[in-house]
Formats: sequence, structure tokens, C-alpha cells
Amino acid sequence: MPRPKAYVVTLTEKERLSLRDLLKKGEVNARMVTRARILLLSAEGATDQSIAEVLKVNPQTVRNIRKRFGEEGLEAAVQERPRPGAQPKLDSTPEAFLIALACSAPPEGRERWTMQLLADRLVERKMVESLSDETVRRVLNKNNLKPWQKQQWCIGQITADFRWRMEDVLDLYAEPDDPRRPVVCFDDRPYQLVADVQAPLPMEPGRPQRVDDAYERQGCCNLLLIVHPLTGWRDVHVTERRTKEDVARQMNRLVDAVFPEAEEIRVVLDNLNTHTPAVLYQTFPPEEARRLTRTLAFHATPKHGSWLNMTEIECSILARQCLDRRLPDRESVRRAVDAWAQARSEVRATVQWRFTTANARLTFRRFYHQ
Repeated sequence: MPRPKAYVVTLTEKERLSLRDLLKKGEVNARMVTRARILLLSAEGATDQSIAEVLKVNPQTVRNIRKRFGEEGLEAAVQERPRPGAQPKLDSTPEAFLIALACSAPPEGRERWTMQLLADRLVERKMVESLSDETVRRVLNKNNLKPWQKQQWCIGQITADFRWRMEDVLDLYAEPDDPRRPVVCFDDRPYQLVADVQAPLPMEPGRPQRVDDAYERQGCCNLLLIVHPLTGWRDVHVTERRTKEDVARQMNRLVDAVFPEAEEIRVVLDNLNTHTPAVLYQTFPPEEARRLTRTLAFHATPKHGSWLNMTEIECSILARQCLDRRLPDRESVRRAVDAWAQARSEVRATVQWRFTTANARLTFRRFYHQ
């Protein structure tokens, strides 16, 4: 036998319609919907246990709602009651000041704002009597502010010079592969040579490789990287340092060894003083330099626009897949990058460039109408 109800729910027709209207509304608190259903089912004679099973609530919840209805009426049984709790530490004015402060320059002698510094500043301004680091953290988190983070970004001016150089490079990338007029990308990167003081311990089951934190610097070398994006060919040449002669000899190799049948070789490179046809005249006799310049066509990316050079992508992959480790000398680097470049070229790993001139004009449209 079910326990007899201490409070019998009897609804008038008006109360029943009111509860059913509440259930039809789309934006109603879920707890209010559950209370309305408890009352409707109770009025139909359902037991506390059966109501609890149908609505997935505790039987005590059903008893509490019936009791509240019997003592305080329909509205009190359905509506939310004020919840106890302390007043917020910061009202709108101190909170707005905290947000503005976190976005401002830190105090003299400090690299950034800390939670404690921000809390102390609000106390100094007599906006609050006291303030914890945790309260500051919650306010910053709510507004997606992170004073401890800094994002590095190259902020350039989208001038007319930038735009024409950008579109010049993008139009090259949009062309289909033409063996008579190939498009290649060139860049160079320094690499620091580092030797282990203690030999690393190899990985074992359950234990990663262990590398001693002590190391010895062995100087630097330079990597000259050439990529033919549409065919997936690439080449990395390791030199002692970055000089104009090294760049010139790589350009000579492009003409005579890599693309000997080409009528014109379009070379995309960064806007550096070593990346100009002048280095050919500084390295070779004038007749030879002129022969090379007749075949080579240099297309420089704009200043602060090196991201337009596809070799940047390849350099990033090279660093992650091959060079993110300690290599003590140029010969070790040469063997490593030769194996990497050969493997990448064998599988014809190409670059799928999707940023077009049309995309650029849309992205930078406000700079095209100045």
C-alpha cells in the first residue's frame, strides 16, 4: 500500500491551465517545468514513488513540492525562491575598473600585471576594502583576459608597395606547373649547433628517453632551402654562414643543374639584401652573372610579408620533423637534412596554397580604398 499523502494536491481548472501553459513555453527554467509536472501528476492521483521514477527525481523532492503547494499555494510551489549567498565582492564600477586596469600598461618595473597587483591597486583606490587573487582571476576569466600571455605578431603596413608585391607572388602561385617556367621558393635559416655533454639514455618500456640538461654550444651553421611547391621537390644546402656568395651559388645551381632546360625560373624569396640579382655580379664575372640573370626572375615578398613565401611552411616542417634535437656539427646537420629532403621529395609532398589574390583583396579590402 502506498504511503498516504500528507498534502493532497487538488488543482482548480485555472491552475491546471496555468501549469499546462508553463509547460508549453520554450524558455522556462528546467526546475520550474519539473515542479509543474509534479503538481499535475499529483493532482491525477499518482504516487510519490511513481512520479519520482517518471521524472527522474528523488521522492523527497515530490513530497517537498506538494507540501509547498499545500502551505503556500501554486506560485510558491513552482517559482524559484531567492537563493542565499554573499553579495558579490565587486559591483559593476569596480569590475569595469579592474578590466580597464588589466588592459593597461603594467606599473613601472613590472613586466606584466599579476592577480595580486591588480587586487592591491583596487584596494589602494578604495574601491574595495579587500580583494582576493581568486576574485580577480574569476573576473578576468569571465572577460577572457589573460595578462600573463603575449602573442607575437608581425605588424606591417599594408601599403601600395605591399599590395603589389603580394599580388605578384599570389598570381605566380595560381599558375599551373610549367617545366619551361618553373616557380620555386627560396629561403635561408640559421641553425645552432649543440652537443650533448652526457650521452642520452635510450627509451625503455615505461620510461621515455632521458637527455641531460647540460649541453655545449658548437657555433652555428646556415640552411639554404629551395622548394618547388607544385612538384614536391625540395633541396637543403648546409653552409658555414649566410653570405651573398652562398646565395649566388645556389642560384647558379638552379639554372645549370636543377632546371637546365628552363627558359625562365621564377624565384620567390624574402626582401633581404642577400636576395637580389646583385649578388650574382658580386660573385661571378659579369658575363656569367648576366647569363644567370637572363634566366632568373626574382619575385620578392613585401616587407613584413615573409608568410607569403611557401618556404616558411617547409622550414617549419623541417624544424619539427628533423632539427628539433641536438646536432653537434655541420656534417651531422647535412646528413640529417639530406635524408629528410630526400624522403619528402620521394613522396612528392606538395604545398596546397589556398590564399589567392581574390582572397587578399577581400581580407585587406579596407586598405585598397584608402
